[in-house]
Amino acid sequence: MDLPEYVPGHGLLAQKTVVVTAAAGAGIGSAVVRRCLEEGARAVVLGDVHERRLTEAHEALAKEFGADRVATAVCDVTVEEQVERLLDAADVFGGVDVMVNNAGLGGTCSVLEMDDGAWARVLDVTLTGTFRCVRAAGRRMVRGGRRGVIVNNASVVGWRAQEGQAHYAAAKAGVMALTRCAALDLAGHGIRVNAVSPSLALHPFLEKVTSAEVLERLTDREAFGRAAQPWEVANVVVFLASGYASYLTGEVVSVSSQHA
Repeated sequence: MDLPEYVPGHGLLAQKTVVVTAAAGAGIGSAVVRRCLEEGARAVVLGDVHERRLTEAHEALAKEFGADRVATAVCDVTVEEQVERLLDAADVFGGVDVMVNNAGLGGTCSVLEMDDGAWARVLDVTLTGTFRCVRAAGRRMVRGGRRGVIVNNASVVGWRAQEGQAHYAAAKAGVMALTRCAALDLAGHGIRVNAVSPSLALHPFLEKVTSAEVLERLTDREAFGRAAQPWEVANVVVFLASGYASYLTGEVVSVSSQHA
């Protein structure tokens, strides 16, 4: 099936400062960064554990969108101090308005072979890392009296069973529950918290670490007979971050036909 036409920006995030974790690769995070800039964000702050990739992303985006609209900070979401430094970088642009928590860690392993370390690492990055970012961004939004938005990246495996994905599925199901509960905690402050739940979004890194056989099997489950493009997921993130979703909170939006 042919890909849909890429829709140009309409200023949905005009004058907003956006922070995105795991943003320096070739997947959903980098697509969200680009989409936010196209939608008129005042600035986008990229966080990632890979310093070289961050430097390369900053140079490319600054050249295209202007150096005054792009900033970066090395950020491992398992380290609270680095999460705070990432948000400090947004203060230069007036503080965080939109926090997009994209960082996650996967892998394939049967529960029969999985050790405590592998389980804990995936949970720490994917679930607890998201919690750290929700907490840090939420506190700053509350202190600043800012009616901000938080968007978390979940996954359809939080709903459905998939072989070898017990740790990742548990973490993503946790992200969904965290999203719903945090939304109620922050609603009184006018802060919205939602999540996207992609199934299969194809990008070079995924193709590198996943066998063609597995990708083909997953693709066959998709309603359109193809994987999503990262920018198609980013479009939903931007919608949730924008004023068009002003009465949406505590929702997990499936960017897929799949719930089970």
